[in-house]
Amino acid sequence: MNIFDTHCHLDDEKFDEDREEAYQRMIDADVKRCVCVGSDLPSSRRCISLANTHAGVFAAVGVHPHEAKDAPPDYLDTLRDMLKQPRVVALGEIGLDYYYDLSPRDVQKRILAEQLELAVSLDMPVIFHIRDAQGDMVDFFRSRKRLPAGIIHCFSGSPEIAREYVKMGFYISFAGPLTFKKAPHLQAAVQEVPLDRLLVETDSPYLSPEPRRGRRNEPAQVVFTLSKMAELRGLPVDEMAEITWNNACELYRIPRD
Repeated sequence: MNIFDTHCHLDDEKFDEDREEAYQRMIDADVKRCVCVGSDLPSSRRCISLANTHAGVFAAVGVHPHEAKDAPPDYLDTLRDMLKQPRVVALGEIGLDYYYDLSPRDVQKRILAEQLELAVSLDMPVIFHIRDAQGDMVDFFRSRKRLPAGIIHCFSGSPEIAREYVKMGFYISFAGPLTFKKAPHLQAAVQEVPLDRLLVETDSPYLSPEPRRGRRNEPAQVVFTLSKMAELRGLPVDEMAEITWNNACELYRIPRD
């Protein structure tokens, strides 16, 4: 099988002691590709470095809503330069997070809007982080004259919200919580999303799936979420792997082979 982890943080300090081993476990588990996603400028640089030195690793660069308050004045110029690098396949992760509110909401919205405009101007896919802010994000999307291609990463909403995002042209990505016993809304949502809009991810080192819940996550463990997705859609795992692989390659504009 060829499996694509569409969102991970392999640059995170939790991998400092065994990053190369985690990368090898990823390859051994048939996870042939992953996207290492930045949350601010330093982490974005680390993601680019990993992508430049590891086959199958690609990078996304951006300023997360948690970090929005600390974005330097010239951050857009820096991101613009990063987005021109060959192993960078998306802008992200960007969005709104009202669960922690680590940045003021007006600042989150401004930084989101600025980055979205940059992505549109460069015709780059976008990775969206949305937590406890589904209503505001839907309103934000509806207010835009033009939206980029993009992913609703680590989807946490209802089946109705998933359908709304699909209508807007977005892909929906599911992470470890899909495997949790107390996640009926996610399991219902994954059955509502068209197969050509489904993606799978780890968001590692966070959100380990069952049966690894409570331990550090890593790209190799995307197979557990993929298996649950296949079960819920009544498909063989290898077929779901192919579907999500092709979807990821199309979105990120990477050759399938």
